[in-house]
Amino acid sequence: MTLIKSISGIRGIIGGKVNDNLTPIDTVKFATAYGMWLKNNSKKESLTVIVGRDARISGKMVSSLVCNTLVGLGIHVTDIGLSTTPTVELAVTMDKADGGIIITASHNPKEWNALKLLNNNGEFLNAVSGDEILKIAENEDFQFSEVDSLGVYTKKKNYINKHIQSVLELQLTNVEAIKKANFKVVVDAVNSTGGIAIPALLKELGVACVELYCEPNGNFPHNPEPLKEHLTDISALVIKENADLGIVVDPDVDRLAIVNEDGTMFGEEYTLVACADYVLQHTKGNTVSNLSSSRAFKDITEKHGGNYAASAVGEVNVVELMKLTNAVIGGEGNGGVIYPESHYGRDSLVGIVLFLSHLATKNVSCKTLRDSYPPYYMSKNKIQLTSEINVDLILETMASNYKDEHVSLVDGVKIDFETEWVHLRKSNTEPIIRIYTESITQQKADLLASKMIEEIKLIIV
Repeated sequence: MTLIKSISGIRGIIGGKVNDNLTPIDTVKFATAYGMWLKNNSKKESLTVIVGRDARISGKMVSSLVCNTLVGLGIHVTDIGLSTTPTVELAVTMDKADGGIIITASHNPKEWNALKLLNNNGEFLNAVSGDEILKIAENEDFQFSEVDSLGVYTKKKNYINKHIQSVLELQLTNVEAIKKANFKVVVDAVNSTGGIAIPALLKELGVACVELYCEPNGNFPHNPEPLKEHLTDISALVIKENADLGIVVDPDVDRLAIVNEDGTMFGEEYTLVACADYVLQHTKGNTVSNLSSSRAFKDITEKHGGNYAASAVGEVNVVELMKLTNAVIGGEGNGGVIYPESHYGRDSLVGIVLFLSHLATKNVSCKTLRDSYPPYYMSKNKIQLTSEINVDLILETMASNYKDEHVSLVDGVKIDFETEWVHLRKSNTEPIIRIYTESITQQKADLLASKMIEEIKLIIV
């Protein structure tokens, strides 16, 4: 069974058995439940939903099922086609729509797809709303419209360009400095919609762009999660092209990774650190990231006189805490930058303009900028789940084993030691336990991860 229902939406592998995978029947059922939830929670007679998708092979099929299901419920649909997650989020507010659905499984391999559900603010639904939708789906409490009350389906284009223009107009986007820097950048968009959006943005910024895997055909040339081990091609090309840096985005363009001019990784975790460093220089305030994010983000926040807070993993959790603490920037350490001056969503386009503005105004190399930040090293591991594995027992046992350390149970189990930490949690997007560690050297981070994995294996046995 790969059908995952979580705070991150409805996600699964295409094909297979109903209720086990993301089949057409499951797609229609959950699209219907979302549409019914909208109707139940709105006093408006006429509702409109924005629908966009990444370039996955299954995207057109899933999008067609979703759009026609909503039309069958009497909901008007604006289909913006090939798009990015942050573009759809912005389109909801631009068009004053009542909600949005993004057809994407984010960093998952090509056999996966998902429905990411938005409210009328263009933000992901909270846990309460998500539970309501799951109950509607479980009870099949559906009521479709009669023929004279069907919704209207409309196709609209140009929203990526609107997104780009909104990013260029941000107060901290220093177009003049970026153009003056004469950057040369290699872009790896993993053959998804980043291949449309990122080169177009860089052109507006006067940046020379070398395209790698920018054809939006859905045939991912490597694992689409932007981790070091998947990015050997762009690392080599950055060196070959004598580029100033490399830019990597995931299939739906809400995660941003940077490659230094020497082909080394700037580090997903440090994308947010660098963007926050720039923002906090110009806008004093607080920050938020999730529990799996680097301590470097907290360090840079405190350096600029702000207060840092940590949320549970999941964009909606980060956004909720950002609003409570009036954070001026936040996000997730996987390269997800959330900048409220634009919108409350992870946005690689926003991350790119903040990062390039910072790099241009400091007038240093990418590697020099990276070396200026506190040196932390992470190890990201996972254990595949089976029906026999009791995740709750594992987490309870690990928390008990380390009760004398600083233990947080906000999201799974996070254990803070003096110079390192480990975060153990069940993934929202895959049937796995994630094991993230951070320490002052890569060797120590890897050793801590290995130690934790061995302890978990003993509990499983």
